[in-house]
Amino acid sequence: MGGLMETLKEAKTTLAFLERNFALVKRYLGWEIVFITYSIVNSLCILFIGVTQGKDMVMYLAVGAIVWGFLAVLFHEISESVAWERWEGTIEYTFMAPVRRFTHLFGSCLFAVGYGILRSGILLSCIVLFFGLSLGNANLFAAFVILLVSGLSFIGLGLVAAVLPLLSTERGAYATHIFEAALLLISGVYYEIDVLPRWLRPLSVISPATYTLRSMRKAILEGSSLQELWPTIVFLLVIGILLIPGGLFIFHQAEMHAKRAGKLTRGG
Repeated sequence: MGGLMETLKEAKTTLAFLERNFALVKRYLGWEIVFITYSIVNSLCILFIGVTQGKDMVMYLAVGAIVWGFLAVLFHEISESVAWERWEGTIEYTFMAPVRRFTHLFGSCLFAVGYGILRSGILLSCIVLFFGLSLGNANLFAAFVILLVSGLSFIGLGLVAAVLPLLSTERGAYATHIFEAALLLISGVYYEIDVLPRWLRPLSVISPATYTLRSMRKAILEGSSLQELWPTIVFLLVIGILLIPGGLFIFHQAEMHAKRAGKLTRGG
Protein backbone atom coordinates (compact mmCIF):
# COMPACT_ATOMS: atom_id res chain seq x y z
CA MET A 1 0.00 0.00 0.00
CA GLY A 2 2.84 2.34 0.90
CA GLY A 3 4.56 1.66 -2.40
CA LEU A 4 1.39 2.48 -4.33
CA MET A 5 0.96 5.76 -2.46
CA GLU A 6 4.57 6.68 -3.17
CA THR A 7 4.10 5.92 -6.87
CA LEU A 8 0.95 8.05 -7.02
CA LYS A 9 2.79 10.87 -5.27
CA GLU A 10 5.64 10.72 -7.79
CA ALA A 11 3.17 10.64 -10.70
CA LYS A 12 1.36 13.69 -9.31
CA THR A 13 4.67 15.55 -8.94
CA THR A 14 5.65 14.63 -12.50
CA LEU A 15 2.36 16.00 -13.83
CA ALA A 16 2.95 19.15 -11.78
CA PHE A 17 6.23 19.77 -13.60
CA LEU A 18 4.49 19.04 -16.91
CA GLU A 19 1.75 21.54 -16.08
CA ARG A 20 4.29 24.14 -14.98
CA ASN A 21 6.16 23.94 -18.27
CA PHE A 22 2.98 24.43 -20.28
CA ALA A 23 2.17 27.38 -18.00
CA LEU A 24 5.54 28.88 -18.93
CA VAL A 25 4.69 28.52 -22.62
CA LYS A 26 1.43 30.36 -21.97
CA ARG A 27 3.26 33.03 -19.97
CA TYR A 28 5.77 33.68 -22.75
CA LEU A 29 3.33 33.00 -25.58
CA GLY A 30 4.57 35.95 -27.62
CA TRP A 31 8.09 34.54 -27.72
CA GLU A 32 6.77 31.07 -28.53
CA ILE A 33 4.83 32.47 -31.50
CA VAL A 34 8.02 34.16 -32.71
CA PHE A 35 10.04 30.93 -32.44
CA ILE A 36 7.36 28.80 -34.11
CA THR A 37 6.93 31.34 -36.92
CA TYR A 38 10.68 31.45 -37.51
CA SER A 39 10.84 27.64 -37.58
CA ILE A 40 7.96 27.43 -40.08
CA VAL A 41 9.32 30.16 -42.36
CA ASN A 42 12.81 28.65 -42.27
CA SER A 43 11.43 25.23 -43.23
CA LEU A 44 9.27 26.66 -46.01
CA CYS A 45 12.26 28.53 -47.47
CA ILE A 46 14.22 25.28 -47.63
CA LEU A 47 11.31 23.49 -49.27
CA PHE A 48 10.90 26.23 -51.88
CA ILE A 49 14.50 25.59 -52.91
CA GLY A 50 13.49 22.00 -53.64
CA VAL A 51 10.55 23.04 -55.86
CA THR A 52 12.91 23.58 -58.79
CA GLN A 53 14.00 19.94 -58.55
CA GLY A 54 10.55 18.35 -58.44
CA LYS A 55 7.97 17.14 -55.94
CA ASP A 56 10.13 14.20 -54.84
CA MET A 57 12.79 16.59 -53.59
CA VAL A 58 10.16 18.70 -51.82
CA MET A 59 8.91 15.59 -50.03
CA TYR A 60 12.49 14.62 -49.16
CA LEU A 61 13.12 18.04 -47.62
CA ALA A 62 9.69 18.09 -45.94
CA VAL A 63 10.44 14.86 -44.07
CA GLY A 64 13.75 16.31 -42.92
CA ALA A 65 12.10 19.53 -41.75
CA ILE A 66 9.32 17.78 -39.82
CA VAL A 67 11.55 15.17 -38.20
CA TRP A 68 14.21 17.67 -37.25
CA GLY A 69 11.53 20.07 -35.97
CA PHE A 70 10.31 17.40 -33.55
CA LEU A 71 13.75 16.17 -32.45
CA ALA A 72 15.13 19.70 -32.08
CA VAL A 73 12.24 20.75 -29.83
CA LEU A 74 12.73 17.61 -27.75
CA PHE A 75 16.45 18.23 -27.40
CA HIS A 76 16.10 21.97 -26.86
CA GLU A 77 13.40 21.87 -24.19
CA ILE A 78 15.20 19.24 -22.12
CA SER A 79 18.70 20.66 -22.50
CA GLU A 80 17.56 24.15 -21.50
CA SER A 81 15.45 23.06 -18.53
CA VAL A 82 18.17 24.29 -16.17
CA ALA A 83 18.47 27.60 -18.02
CA TRP A 84 14.70 28.09 -17.59
CA GLU A 85 15.07 27.55 -13.85
CA ARG A 86 17.75 30.23 -13.69
CA TRP A 87 15.69 32.62 -15.80
CA GLU A 88 12.64 32.17 -13.56
CA GLY A 89 14.72 32.45 -10.42
CA THR A 90 13.51 29.08 -9.14
CA ILE A 91 16.66 27.00 -9.53
CA GLU A 92 17.48 27.00 -5.80
CA TYR A 93 13.97 25.93 -4.83
CA THR A 94 13.68 23.23 -7.50
CA PHE A 95 17.06 21.60 -6.84
CA MET A 96 16.83 21.82 -3.06
CA ALA A 97 13.22 20.59 -2.88
CA PRO A 98 12.55 17.04 -1.61
CA VAL A 99 11.77 15.85 -5.14
CA ARG A 100 13.55 13.07 -6.97
CA ARG A 101 15.58 14.37 -9.86
CA PHE A 102 14.16 11.63 -12.06
CA THR A 103 10.65 12.91 -11.33
CA HIS A 104 11.65 16.48 -12.16
CA LEU A 105 13.38 15.54 -15.41
CA PHE A 106 10.71 13.04 -16.45
CA GLY A 107 8.11 15.79 -16.19
CA SER A 108 10.27 17.98 -18.44
CA CYS A 109 10.64 15.10 -20.91
CA LEU A 110 6.88 14.54 -21.06
CA PHE A 111 6.38 18.23 -21.77
CA ALA A 112 9.03 18.17 -24.49
CA VAL A 113 7.35 15.21 -26.23
CA GLY A 114 3.89 16.78 -26.09
CA TYR A 115 5.10 20.20 -27.17
CA GLY A 116 7.23 18.68 -29.94
CA ILE A 117 4.24 16.80 -31.36
CA LEU A 118 2.15 19.99 -31.24
CA ARG A 119 4.75 22.06 -33.07
CA SER A 120 5.41 19.32 -35.63
CA GLY A 121 1.68 19.14 -36.33
CA ILE A 122 1.56 22.89 -36.95
CA LEU A 123 4.58 22.66 -39.27
CA LEU A 124 3.09 19.71 -41.19
CA SER A 125 -0.19 21.60 -41.67
CA CYS A 126 1.68 24.60 -43.09
CA ILE A 127 3.71 22.43 -45.46
CA VAL A 128 0.58 20.70 -46.76
CA LEU A 129 -1.14 24.09 -47.15
CA PHE A 130 1.72 25.65 -49.12
CA PHE A 131 2.76 22.68 -51.26
CA GLY A 132 -0.34 20.47 -51.39
CA LEU A 133 1.72 17.36 -50.73
CA SER A 134 0.01 13.98 -50.68
CA LEU A 135 0.77 11.40 -48.01
CA GLY A 136 -1.35 8.69 -49.63
CA ASN A 137 1.55 6.25 -50.08
CA ALA A 138 3.13 6.92 -46.70
CA ASN A 139 3.13 4.44 -43.85
CA LEU A 140 2.20 6.96 -41.15
CA PHE A 141 1.95 4.39 -38.37
CA ALA A 142 5.51 3.20 -38.97
CA ALA A 143 6.66 6.82 -39.13
CA PHE A 144 4.96 7.58 -35.81
CA VAL A 145 6.60 4.57 -34.13
CA ILE A 146 10.02 5.60 -35.44
CA LEU A 147 9.54 9.15 -34.21
CA LEU A 148 8.59 8.05 -30.70
CA VAL A 149 11.42 5.52 -30.42
CA SER A 150 14.04 7.94 -31.73
CA GLY A 151 12.74 10.52 -29.27
CA LEU A 152 14.21 8.39 -26.47
CA SER A 153 17.70 8.94 -27.85
CA PHE A 154 17.23 12.70 -28.00
CA ILE A 155 15.89 12.72 -24.46
CA GLY A 156 19.15 11.09 -23.41
CA LEU A 157 21.22 13.57 -25.41
CA GLY A 158 19.16 16.43 -23.98
CA LEU A 159 19.91 15.26 -20.44
CA VAL A 160 23.62 15.24 -21.23
CA ALA A 161 23.42 18.73 -22.78
CA ALA A 162 21.43 20.01 -19.77
CA VAL A 163 24.64 19.58 -17.78
CA LEU A 164 26.21 22.51 -19.63
CA PRO A 165 23.93 25.26 -18.20
CA LEU A 166 24.30 23.60 -14.81
CA LEU A 167 28.09 23.85 -14.86
CA SER A 168 28.48 27.15 -16.70
CA THR A 169 26.07 29.88 -15.67
CA GLU A 170 26.99 32.34 -18.40
CA ARG A 171 27.82 30.24 -21.44
CA GLY A 172 26.27 26.83 -20.77
CA ALA A 173 22.96 27.59 -22.49
CA TYR A 174 24.79 28.84 -25.59
CA ALA A 175 26.87 25.67 -25.69
CA THR A 176 23.69 23.57 -26.01
CA HIS A 177 22.94 25.40 -29.28
CA ILE A 178 26.38 24.42 -30.59
CA PHE A 179 25.60 20.81 -29.68
CA GLU A 180 22.28 21.01 -31.54
CA ALA A 181 23.87 22.68 -34.59
CA ALA A 182 26.49 19.93 -34.79
CA LEU A 183 23.76 17.28 -34.87
CA LEU A 184 21.98 19.21 -37.62
CA LEU A 185 25.18 19.34 -39.67
CA ILE A 186 26.16 15.68 -39.49
CA SER A 187 22.78 13.90 -39.53
CA GLY A 188 21.66 14.41 -43.13
CA VAL A 189 18.54 16.45 -42.37
CA TYR A 190 18.41 18.19 -45.76
CA TYR A 191 20.99 16.20 -47.71
CA GLU A 192 22.60 12.77 -47.84
CA ILE A 193 25.59 12.36 -45.58
CA ASP A 194 27.65 11.32 -48.63
CA VAL A 195 28.11 15.00 -49.50
CA LEU A 196 29.88 15.68 -46.20
CA PRO A 197 33.69 15.89 -46.12
CA ARG A 198 35.21 12.49 -45.44
CA TRP A 199 36.49 13.50 -42.02
CA LEU A 200 32.93 14.40 -40.94
CA ARG A 201 31.15 11.28 -42.17
CA PRO A 202 32.21 9.03 -39.25
CA LEU A 203 30.43 11.45 -36.89
CA SER A 204 27.14 10.93 -38.72
CA VAL A 205 27.35 7.23 -37.85
CA ILE A 206 27.10 7.97 -34.12
CA SER A 207 24.16 10.38 -34.47
CA PRO A 208 20.75 8.78 -33.75
CA ALA A 209 19.14 11.39 -36.01
CA THR A 210 20.91 9.87 -39.03
CA TYR A 211 19.07 6.57 -38.62
CA THR A 212 15.81 8.29 -37.72
CA LEU A 213 15.82 10.34 -40.91
CA ARG A 214 16.70 7.39 -43.14
CA SER A 215 13.93 5.20 -41.73
CA MET A 216 11.39 8.04 -41.70
CA ARG A 217 12.05 8.73 -45.39
CA LYS A 218 11.60 5.04 -46.17
CA ALA A 219 8.30 4.99 -44.26
CA ILE A 220 6.91 8.19 -45.78
CA LEU A 221 8.44 8.31 -49.25
CA GLU A 222 8.53 4.58 -50.01
CA GLY A 223 5.77 3.30 -47.72
CA SER A 224 8.06 0.76 -46.06
CA SER A 225 6.37 -1.52 -43.56
CA LEU A 226 7.05 -1.74 -39.85
CA GLN A 227 8.57 -5.16 -40.41
CA GLU A 228 11.06 -3.80 -42.95
CA LEU A 229 12.07 -1.01 -40.59
CA TRP A 230 12.15 -3.19 -37.49
CA PRO A 231 15.98 -3.58 -37.30
CA THR A 232 16.41 0.21 -37.27
CA ILE A 233 13.61 0.62 -34.72
CA VAL A 234 15.24 -1.90 -32.38
CA PHE A 235 18.60 -0.20 -32.87
CA LEU A 236 17.15 3.23 -31.98
CA LEU A 237 15.35 1.72 -28.99
CA VAL A 238 18.59 0.23 -27.66
CA ILE A 239 20.40 3.56 -28.10
CA GLY A 240 17.63 5.34 -26.21
CA ILE A 241 17.64 2.77 -23.40
CA LEU A 242 21.39 3.28 -23.01
CA LEU A 243 21.42 7.06 -23.35
CA ILE A 244 18.66 7.91 -20.86
CA PRO A 245 20.24 6.20 -17.80
CA GLY A 246 23.62 7.50 -18.94
CA GLY A 247 22.24 11.02 -19.23
CA LEU A 248 20.61 10.79 -15.79
CA PHE A 249 23.89 9.59 -14.26
CA ILE A 250 25.90 12.39 -15.87
CA PHE A 251 23.30 14.96 -14.81
CA HIS A 252 23.39 13.65 -11.22
CA GLN A 253 27.16 13.95 -11.07
CA ALA A 254 27.02 17.48 -12.49
CA GLU A 255 24.31 18.43 -9.98
CA MET A 256 26.42 17.23 -7.07
CA HIS A 257 29.36 19.25 -8.35
CA ALA A 258 27.18 22.35 -8.86
CA LYS A 259 25.88 22.08 -5.27
CA ARG A 260 29.39 21.76 -3.86
CA ALA A 261 30.60 24.70 -5.98
CA GLY A 262 27.61 26.87 -5.09
CA LYS A 263 26.42 27.24 -8.70
CA LEU A 264 22.75 26.58 -8.06
CA THR A 265 21.84 30.25 -7.93
CA ARG A 266 20.14 32.51 -10.42
CA GLY A 267 23.30 34.53 -10.98
CA GLY A 268 25.70 31.61 -10.54
